[in-house]
Amino acid sequence: MSLVHRLATRRWAVLSLALSPVVLAAAETTAPVATPVQGVLTLNATATVDVPQDWMMLTLSVNREGTDAGAVQTQLKQAVDAAVAEARRVAKPGQVEIQTGAFSVQPRYNQKGQLNGWQGRTELTIEGREMATIAQLSGRISSMTIARVEYGLSREAREKVEGEVSAQAVARFRARAGDLAKQFGYGGYAIREVNVSTDGAVVPPPMPYARAGMMKAESADMALPTEPGKGSVTANVSGSVQMK
Repeated sequence: MSLVHRLATRRWAVLSLALSPVVLAAAETTAPVATPVQGVLTLNATATVDVPQDWMMLTLSVNREGTDAGAVQTQLKQAVDAAVAEARRVAKPGQVEIQTGAFSVQPRYNQKGQLNGWQGRTELTIEGREMATIAQLSGRISSMTIARVEYGLSREAREKVEGEVSAQAVARFRARAGDLAKQFGYGGYAIREVNVSTDGAVVPPPMPYARAGMMKAESADMALPTEPGKGSVTANVSGSVQMK
């Protein structure tokens, strides 16, 4: 290669390197800028259905105290065993179900902080659709007293209502989206994203523990009064639509 040709090649390389930053800078300044999305509407709609509560939850409890922890534990076990034996006579899956609860024995102290005995507590829950059977059972169990009474919806009833209330909420969402699109001067809309959720509220009637215990002591053969009332299942639909 001649000297003139080598010099020409070097000058071209230097010129190329000098121009490269300029080309890159031009490319950076001409990058497209994202255009903000226009005509997007965010909204939500809800629907609620009231339905008779078909599930009863009865919680029984027993408390024992004494100077010997083992004796207290034995008394608690005897009490819950007697209650379970009585409940098993009418137990049926989905109709009358039994479940034992917390079982605890703790030390008891006097005002001086000295150990002066032991106290224990245990629970038994009886629940199901056969409310009348559960109510009568509460009157036959004498070894424990009523702690709480709650009402709710069975899984089958809730699933049936959830489908109905979700359909109502979706219809309201679509109608509201269409109305608002027209108010903004658009002819219609297309759904961008949507979320559907359901929530069931259970409000148990208040029954103080002390009053429940007195009621049991006054008449062990009386069935527990039941009034399940109604519960509500709510569906919520939220999301965004593209008005067009």
